[in-house]
Amino acid sequence: MKRTFLFLSLLITASVAFAQDSYLVVTDSFRNNYIANHGVLEKEEEKKQLRFFPIQEQYKVTADFKPATTLDWFTMETSGTMKKVYRIYGTVSFKIHDTTVTLQVLQAQQLLTNDEYKDYLFLPFTDKTTGNETYEVGRYIDLKTTDIKNNKVVIDFNKNYNPYCAYVSGKYNCPIPPKANDLPVSITAGEKKYHVN
Repeated sequence: MKRTFLFLSLLITASVAFAQDSYLVVTDSFRNNYIANHGVLEKEEEKKQLRFFPIQEQYKVTADFKPATTLDWFTMETSGTMKKVYRIYGTVSFKIHDTTVTLQVLQAQQLLTNDEYKDYLFLPFTDKTTGNETYEVGRYIDLKTTDIKNNKVVIDFNKNYNPYCAYVSGKYNCPIPPKANDLPVSITAGEKKYHVN
């Protein structure tokens, strides 16, 4: 009986370790692809200045999704002169660092006319690292309507990234996360502030 219990314990431990290793490999591959195909930084010496927090699976959360009761459009402030039109598609709620938080998930009016991007959703946020370890405007996470299943959605903060205006000042109009998406915790995951040596 003791041997059976020991074997099962080792099997469970090995399975957990394999799952964690697999997650690290997949997330690291996502990060490498992000760097290789960066939308702004093209030179290798520039890409080498990109900085990230270590990948931590605790920042991959399953959130409860609540659809918005109204889908009214609103004008969103950006880092530039151009404003953009979004609507609240719904809200997500989850617990992180023993704190229950809620974020607004947004949908861009402009993307609805594009077949390739019409299912895209936008999750901009700020947190306690904003302006210190991370970019002062905030960070973004991409989602799709198809990611939401049975009113649940997986949000992986290890895959958050900086807006384009973090790299080139004055050229882009990057949406500024709404106050409702200011998290009262530190999200030490995903992309850090861009520094040029």
